[in-house]
Formats: sequence, C-alpha cells, structure tokens
Amino acid sequence: MPRYVVERVFPKGVRIPGGLDEAQVRLAIVDRNAEEGVTWVCSYVTEDRRKTFCVYVAPTPEAIRKASSANGIPVHRITQVEVLDPYLVPDRAARRTRALPAR
Repeated sequence: MPRYVVERVFPKGVRIPGGLDEAQVRLAIVDRNAEEGVTWVCSYVTEDRRKTFCVYVAPTPEAIRKASSANGIPVHRITQVEVLDPYLVPDRAARRTRALPAR
C-alpha cells in the first residue's frame, strides 16, 4: 500500500497530547483512520509547533483527507513517498568490505 507524508499547518501551534485522557483521543483518531483504511505511522513536529509532518500508509490521498476531516485535523499537503534508508540493500556493506584492500 502507498506511503504518504502529510504536511499540516497550525497557525497557533499544535498541542502535543499526553496523559491517559489524551491517549484515548489518539486511539479514537486511529480508529477513525482505520474506517478509511488509513494507518498513522508517526509524526514529526517542528520546534515552533506550527507544522507537523505525518507519515501514513493509505490506499489514496482522498482516504487520508476523509480520515483527517473526520478527526478535525487540517491537511495542507499530501505527498506520496517511498522509503529510502541505508538498510534496504543488506549486501551492499558485504560487497564494500570485499572490495577493501588487505592491510
């Protein structure tokens, strides 16, 4: 399923939920997302708390928009992305090691 980064803008800043009551709020968000086939992976918050960048797995951007609307959360931009990290090619390190000259 496709992966997306969702940029959200909060002109007054976003409140970072904490505590047991807020955990219930986050679980309700997860449940509403699931109704649209959307999975919230993680979020990054800027230092001034005016923007978030949230990673989702979802069938379509429209599914994210519907889930966000149901949760009362703004959507500024949705970008489809692919994962790129140094661990995707496990044999690369082995090939590099073999290529190093002996000491």
